[in-house]
Amino acid sequence: MSGAGAPNLSVNAAGLKVAIIAGSWHTQVMDGLVAGAVETVTEAGADHALLRVAGAFELPALAQKALASRDAGGGGFDVAVCLGVIIRGGTPHFEYIASAVTDGLTRVQLDAGKPVGFGVLTTDDEQQALDRAGLEGSPESKGREAAEAALHLAIQMRDLTA
Repeated sequence: MSGAGAPNLSVNAAGLKVAIIAGSWHTQVMDGLVAGAVETVTEAGADHALLRVAGAFELPALAQKALASRDAGGGGFDVAVCLGVIIRGGTPHFEYIASAVTDGLTRVQLDAGKPVGFGVLTTDDEQQALDRAGLEGSPESKGREAAEAALHLAIQMRDLTA
């Protein structure tokens, strides 16, 4: 598992507005990812809204809209935590979607100048996804890790301008 040596990125995120954006495929895995992210954001004292999209491919577009200012027709969120599941199949579809989502979320983060937590699982099979979902018995919680990383970055970025 890649979780060995993961840092503790707990922060006080009071006053931050967080969009938790989650895909709808692989319900059991998504439920665990969402629960981990919601718990982390709540523990950190930030406000949040849960927004759902069909699948991982749709995450970048909604993240971009969520992070845009209200004046620009966006949601005015400070942080987006994006959660999804892409499981390898027998066609190149996996590579195309995984690459597009990764590139899209990176672009959103850089263009918006706001943190995007990357909680998109790219696994070879469903068991690997379940192992990372933060469910009872799961050795990892990628929803928690994505939220922690995004909140930590938001605080670091805020402190640079304070």
